Amino acid sequence: MSVEVGSTAPDFELQDQHGTPVRLSGLRGSNIVLIFYPLAFSGVCTSELRSIRDEFAPRRDEARVLTVTVDSIFALRAWGDREGYTFPLLSDFWPHGEVARGYGVFDEDRGLALRGTFVIDGEGVVRWKVVNPIHSARDTAEYTAALAAIS
Repeated sequence: MSVEVGSTAPDFELQDQHGTPVRLSGLRGSNIVLIFYPLAFSGVCTSELRSIRDEFAPRRDEARVLTVTVDSIFALRAWGDREGYTFPLLSDFWPHGEVARGYGVFDEDRGLALRGTFVIDGEGVVRWKVVNPIHSARDTAEYTAALAAIS
């Protein structure tokens, strides 16, 4: 199943790197940039999330950033602390990849998430999406343009 633009974003609840539960529907009223990525500590993922940390996350008035991977909360805590990520690093560890599957961005052969990004408006509707191959980084300028289009 794939989540398409114009559909309601599937709700979920996952723990962040501190063990705090985060429910998507609990963030209604805010635009969300939901970012799936393969694995913490990998080169492309680190580069992408650093870009989000430095270029995109400071614009919190436009949207909240949520990131999702299949890593455990313990790995995410170590990585988040090392890199200084202040946005939620959500663990889709168990049931393994369930949220990524629900969004149509889980690679069954590799057991990890693809590089899928979904811009969700304050009503919970998917307004923009992109899915990149595992080894292709995304451009954070695309998130800004997608958010500008819904504002």
